[in-house]
Amino acid sequence: MGPDLVLPRRGSPAELGVMVTRRRFEQLAAEAIDELPAWVLERFDNVEVVVEDEPPPGQSLLGLYEGVPLTHRGESYTWALPDRITLFQRPIEHAARVTGDRALKRVIADTVIHEVAHFFGISDERLRELGRD
Repeated sequence: MGPDLVLPRRGSPAELGVMVTRRRFEQLAAEAIDELPAWVLERFDNVEVVVEDEPPPGQSLLGLYEGVPLTHRGESYTWALPDRITLFQRPIEHAARVTGDRALKRVIADTVIHEVAHFFGISDERLRELGRD
């Protein structure tokens, strides 16, 4: 086991998914962002990406985009606070369900792509149509 993997406290790995340190999780998230196509990264401006342990109570989320999508920004869009993409570490780890970085990296990357799509103004309905839900 690598230094960034964390042993689950209860239950089997199949029940809890992969668990890594916050530092390792943030590193995998940064890699997922760096691997986005150049045309996406060129437009990916004024966006903060953060990691939190869990989504708000009562919500079952892997990630959350909060902000003004590019499709809703006009000429008056200035001096705005950064948009925010939040990745929820524990649900993403649980979704990976396999010990190792490969599955976790894939779930993180899929979540980043999903939330970046919202930044570009693509709705959940359209993402489902595209098979990217």
